[in-house]
Formats: sequence, C-alpha cells, structure tokens
Amino acid sequence: MVREANVKQAAAEKQLKEAQGKIDVLQAEVTALKTLVLTSTPSSPNRQLHPQLQSPGTRGSHKHGGGHIRNKSASGAFPPTPAKLEPSSVSVQPVAKEDREMDAVLYAEFLTWKEQPSLDRSSAFLSRIYREDIGPCLSFTRSELSQSVQSAVENNSLTVEPVAMSALPMVKVSAVECGGPNGFRAAIETKCALSGMSRLCRHRIKLGDKGSYYYISPSSRARITAVCNFFTYIRYIQQGLVRHDAEQMFWEVMRLRREMTVAKLGFYLTDQG
Repeated sequence: MVREANVKQAAAEKQLKEAQGKIDVLQAEVTALKTLVLTSTPSSPNRQLHPQLQSPGTRGSHKHGGGHIRNKSASGAFPPTPAKLEPSSVSVQPVAKEDREMDAVLYAEFLTWKEQPSLDRSSAFLSRIYREDIGPCLSFTRSELSQSVQSAVENNSLTVEPVAMSALPMVKVSAVECGGPNGFRAAIETKCALSGMSRLCRHRIKLGDKGSYYYISPSSRARITAVCNFFTYIRYIQQGLVRHDAEQMFWEVMRLRREMTVAKLGFYLTDQG
C-alpha cells in the first residue's frame, strides 16, 4: 500500500510540474501579445501583429528551407524582435525644381554686347544666337520665303494676323469648333506657305508693304513669334527701356533662346478659348 501511494504521489507531482510549465508558457504568450498590441497604433501599426502590412521582401525573410513558413511563436520567454522594414514598392517621385547655372562664356559675350548694344550680327553675342537659334528656327522647307521672313523680322516689318472670315481664299475651308462667331473660328485647310505641309492655317503673315499674304500653320507661327519676341527684347535693351541688372537681362535672353529652340522642335501652345 505504501508503494502504491508513493507511485500515485510521484505521478501527481509530475502532472503538477507539467501543468505549471504550461501555465508559464501561456503567461509568456500573453505577455508577448500585450507587447505587440501596445506598440501598434493606427498611425504606426506593428507589422508583426499585422503581417498583411509587410512588404513582400519582408514576408519572404521568414521562409526557410523546403518552402515552409516558420510561425514565429511567442512561446519563448522573449517577445519577437521587430521585423526590418523594407522600402515601399511604390516610390514617391520628388517634385523637381528647375535650377540653372550661368555659362561664363555666354555671359561674357552678353556683357561685351551690352556695353554698346546694336543689332549688328557681327558681334560674338548675336553671331552665336543667329547660328544656334535664329537661323535654325527660321529655316523652313521654302528657303526663299524663309529668308524673306527673316529679313522682315530683322527690319521689324513683318505682320502676323489671324485669319478673318472675310479674308478666306477660294480653297477648302474647315470650321473648327473653338469659340469663334457662333461657336466656330475660321481655319483654312491648305498648305503652309513655309513648311509646304497641309495644315489648318489660322494665321497669315505679310512682309513689309507687300500686298501678298502667306497663310501659315500654328507651328510656323510659333517659330516666327519666338524669334520676334527675342528681337523685341534686345531692341528694348538697345533703347534703354529695360531697367533690370545685367544678370536679369542675361537670363531673360536665355529664356527667349530656349523658346526658339522649343518652337524649332515642334512644340507650341494652342488657344483653348
């Protein structure tokens, strides 16, 4: 009887130790879960508690051999270490800010020209702009008319005007819906006098006192206008009408040069009114 009682006592003590061990494990799991919950907020969720918020690269770091996923249980006495956050797969592009840096050679040429401003193209300043901007911008397929246009721009005798209904020639006419009389504006579907391409010509040019008009496409008009804007500004400088300092003048000249380059490449603004 004593032996049987000892066996029962040993078995009871063994069961008690096992139960105490399970209680310790459960207490450790509760402690770990409390840690996870307390460190998770709506603005900064704990990615261990919300695995769906982890990036694919982070979730993949828990994979082990054989393709199985190991569940990092909190059954140990220590809470799990936070997972390393990977960069978001959706990159946010920073807002680009245009910057600029002055070219010393161009600025020196401008300063030299500004001491005695003139429209003489023999100066290094204007010679470069004729070669790099004005010439290419006014170089059209119809070369003879292109030269006449350039001469008229230089002499300030070129006129650009919109096409009026009363001035429509006897060619195919297309009414373009863009806010003219009765909701339409006249546009002549004909060949541009400068490019030779069939376009809707909403403007025409006149060279000096000549009675002839030449219908031009929007792209050709943009190129002519860009060059005219440049000449207008340097004439203002020549006449002493610009009250900015030399550096401000220089950057305005650079902006006008860029307009000529952009127009030459075929970009222009359209009237949405």
